[in-house]
Amino acid sequence: MAILRKNSQPVWLYLLVTASGLASLSWEVIWQIKISLVLGISAWGTAITLAVMMGGLSLGAFLAGHAFKNKSSFRPFRLYGVLEFIIGISGLLLAAVFRMIESIDTSVYVAAPHLAPLVFIFSIIAAIIIPAMCMGATLPVFGVIAGYYRISIAALYGFNTLGAAIGALVVAFFLMPAFGIIHAGWIIAAVNVAVAVTALVFDRQIKSQPKNEGRQKIKSRLPESAQTGVVSITGFATFALEIIWFRSFTAAFQSTTDAFAIMLAAVLLALSFAAGLAPILKKIKTPLGAIIGLAGILILLITPLMERFDHFVHFNIEPPVLLSFDWFILAFTAIGPPVLLLGIAFPWILEDQRSSHRWGLLYAANTLAAIAGSIGVAWILLPCMGLARSSWFIGCLVIVTSLIVSVPRSRKLWAAIALAALLVAVTQEAGLGRTRIEGHFVYGQRFSLKKILEFYEGPEATVSAVEYDDGGRALLINGFLAAAQFGADAKGTEHYMVWMGHLPMLLHPNPKDALVICFGTGQTANAVRRENPRSLDIVDINPRVFKLAHNFDANQNVLGDPRVKTIVMDGRAYMRRSTRTYDVITLEPMPPNFAGVNALYSQEFYQLARQRLGSKGIIAQWVPFHLVASRYAASIAKTFQSVFPNAILWIDPDSKTGILLGSMNDGVELGARWPGFSRDPVKREYDETKIRQAVFLNPEQVRLWAANGDIISDDNQLLAYGEAVRLSHQSGNELKKGNFDILNKIKNAE
Repeated sequence: MAILRKNSQPVWLYLLVTASGLASLSWEVIWQIKISLVLGISAWGTAITLAVMMGGLSLGAFLAGHAFKNKSSFRPFRLYGVLEFIIGISGLLLAAVFRMIESIDTSVYVAAPHLAPLVFIFSIIAAIIIPAMCMGATLPVFGVIAGYYRISIAALYGFNTLGAAIGALVVAFFLMPAFGIIHAGWIIAAVNVAVAVTALVFDRQIKSQPKNEGRQKIKSRLPESAQTGVVSITGFATFALEIIWFRSFTAAFQSTTDAFAIMLAAVLLALSFAAGLAPILKKIKTPLGAIIGLAGILILLITPLMERFDHFVHFNIEPPVLLSFDWFILAFTAIGPPVLLLGIAFPWILEDQRSSHRWGLLYAANTLAAIAGSIGVAWILLPCMGLARSSWFIGCLVIVTSLIVSVPRSRKLWAAIALAALLVAVTQEAGLGRTRIEGHFVYGQRFSLKKILEFYEGPEATVSAVEYDDGGRALLINGFLAAAQFGADAKGTEHYMVWMGHLPMLLHPNPKDALVICFGTGQTANAVRRENPRSLDIVDINPRVFKLAHNFDANQNVLGDPRVKTIVMDGRAYMRRSTRTYDVITLEPMPPNFAGVNALYSQEFYQLARQRLGSKGIIAQWVPFHLVASRYAASIAKTFQSVFPNAILWIDPDSKTGILLGSMNDGVELGARWPGFSRDPVKREYDETKIRQAVFLNPEQVRLWAANGDIISDDNQLLAYGEAVRLSHQSGNELKKGNFDILNKIKNAE
């Protein structure tokens, strides 16, 4: 076959490694979703997942390179096919593996909670280490194949990375919305198997096997230790900057899954272009030190831009797909140039090697440094230095590296340019956390920011408490207004938060033990506390929200009550691990379309909640009509009522926010009785008639409303991927109108 000739351009080989990269990135997305569903979302959990994944890549590359070191020849296509086949089969076994992990985690947490972190670590290792090692092992194989075909290893690496960029978009915009997790996994596994079969066909048609030393070594000016140092520093910087820049992107784009996919694709596409550009720049003898130095200078110069990135982002672009395209262009324009320049160093140095051992060693060094960069920024640099200074530090680190590898006569010039760039970055600093907060969603956009009360950049998120000129205060998480207590001019806007706590307590005949998932500003928790329960547990994934609670007097120091216990954990994971039974569970998570929040609106979640409720238990769930399109609001209702058939919709008269309430007791229609009014110690503040009248839909009417939606599950991720996310970017008034047009028809029907 022509495509197998040594001197031909192996087009099908490029397609093969592209498909392999697409499948690899898709698996990484699915791993992250499954791990968060099974073990819960947490900053340290995400860090461990990343460390295991990247560590597996490093170990696989190192071991494969070492294994080939002393062999004069081996069958690279055969090995490539076997590796891809293992990756695909491992993916098909994921469901069974994660079911077993979930069971073990629950049992261990009940018996010995202090051992839960170890179970978490070993569970992730057991689930993904083998396919991750196989993915990493492909790089030395690429090197041998490149030598056989007399092509650039950088080209194969670049096409593989291009496939990963495509995979980031395909999995978010097509596979997950169309097929869900299980069937998407089948499709991805089929891609792996197809790559494996094709590689094995190639293996059978190659008459003479390539030798391990198939390419003539290109003499490099850099000693091996310097090469390892350069790929380590550039790997560290790339992933560190990715974490930093993603914070700005998240504040500008919102924390939605399509936004994350767009950001990731922009980084991977730049790295793919870098791999293609590296051999060209080598050929024209462009100094590597100059390329790295220019990358560092660009990092410094774009830092003021990244601090103000939310100024450049627009919403409400029609059709919704153009909004995603607009975001991608913005992201790639902003970070593409420095990522591209940083990304040139690794394939550049790979091209200088002929030993599979060196390919594996360099890949391992680059990947391990990437782990250090991402974890080091999230846990050390951002909390201690903030976004701008962390960027300055990384930019300067890259510039110092460039000066070390540059020829002596050019160092003074590059140092002078770097100092000028640093001066620009420092003088144009935006003052994040001191005078400015990133994000579009200040309430109503009618009031000006008066001052920043507290600000944290932690491994979980950027969290701040701010005060506006009307006296109102707000809690912002990654630039999104998560909760607030507003001033007199905006009275009533946060009114529903109080009723998220009061309503389920009033509907229960004798509520003793209550659980609040997601703390916010503490107004819901305080409302529950005021109904005088025996105990109140509050679970939130972010410890910073508890630290900021003292800035919001509307919660009346609820955390100081001895009956209150705070738990830092994913709310869903807590309910699965806990053996406690509650009379009331109420939750107001981040918007349903935000990454990870689907897990708190799925049928599986409500089934967990039902297990934690007593025989007369009541659950309350937030329904934000201004953030969810009508079909998906109905889907929330349908999913909720599938587990709690005795469900009603209560709409706050002031804010017009919906609250779904469900009862474990299916004998008496919920809302017909309000036992809490007869015992309520603060009933003087209630207008009992107004509260009863705010029941907008009874159980039968909720059923009619729910008929317009679909069941939300962990598998279909209905709120997290696809149309639901893109429609959520419409204006809040438009979304609310669409919901109330349907609700009013049901309410007013004969």
